[in-house]
Amino acid sequence: MDLKIIGGSSHKQFAKEICEHLGITETKTTITIFSNENRFVKIEEPVRGSDVFVIQTQFTPVDAHIMELLLLIRALRDASTERITAVLPYLPYIRSDKKDQPRICIGARLMADLLEKAGVDRILIMEMHSPQIQGFFSIPTDHLIAAPDIVNYLKQNWNLENYVLVAGDSGAAKMIQPYADNLHLPVAIMDKRRLDNEEKVVIKGIIGDVTGKKILLIDDETTSGGTLIENAKYLTEHAQVESVDACFVHATLGKDAAEKLNNSPIQKFVTTNTIPSEHYHLRNLEVVSVTKRFSEFIKRIHENKSVKSVNDLI
Repeated sequence: MDLKIIGGSSHKQFAKEICEHLGITETKTTITIFSNENRFVKIEEPVRGSDVFVIQTQFTPVDAHIMELLLLIRALRDASTERITAVLPYLPYIRSDKKDQPRICIGARLMADLLEKAGVDRILIMEMHSPQIQGFFSIPTDHLIAAPDIVNYLKQNWNLENYVLVAGDSGAAKMIQPYADNLHLPVAIMDKRRLDNEEKVVIKGIIGDVTGKKILLIDDETTSGGTLIENAKYLTEHAQVESVDACFVHATLGKDAAEKLNNSPIQKFVTTNTIPSEHYHLRNLEVVSVTKRFSEFIKRIHENKSVKSVNDLI
């Protein structure tokens, strides 16, 4: 099978970098938005019998990009593609992963159903909010973690002396383990509470010794910035820390989030390029590219080789 890459409209640079790493040219498509906001997609090159990877992430307008992804998948299926893999650096609605209130929809499960119904054969996602979301799919689903890229970046570019890694809540404590183990840094955990659907959080305390330390908050994503900001305020006002920096895998920033973060006690921000974060204008922002490992994952899937070692830290 020929290997082909198609990039949706949400993050063309991501697809471009993957093609550069793989040494191939992106398959041409035409994507048109009509005056009634309906989308039209066309694959401009033959794909019969090919192994096609379609790249789409969350970015404004989110729902329109989801529909575009479904249209691309269906167009490929109807064009007799041998295998279609949806490459989702960030899967929209992934935080809607449980029925914790009556009469609600589990959005992540609905996304899985839509993708499979459209005709996708395989899924590749980075850093799911909850790893068990893999169980929502009845097709092969690979979960790529960001820790290797971020850890290597921090080792090469930061002086980590006197740092403590802080998990934003108990849920992030497991995620922080590979960072602590490979950066050889101590860990603390914020005791955070969130009420219902409100984005406001309440900090009850901190578990661990952070006095006089430099803090690096670690989380999988931030939307409103509320958790990071409240954590940073608590640490600076009540824990006598030297400084606070923040690292989050996905920059799922909503309206006014960047402005609020820029006005917070957080000094530096680190994120990945799973979402085109240059549009958010965060000050002192450092972006870690994950496209090289995505490319390696794609290459191994195409060649039917094991992908386990791609998640190992170097």
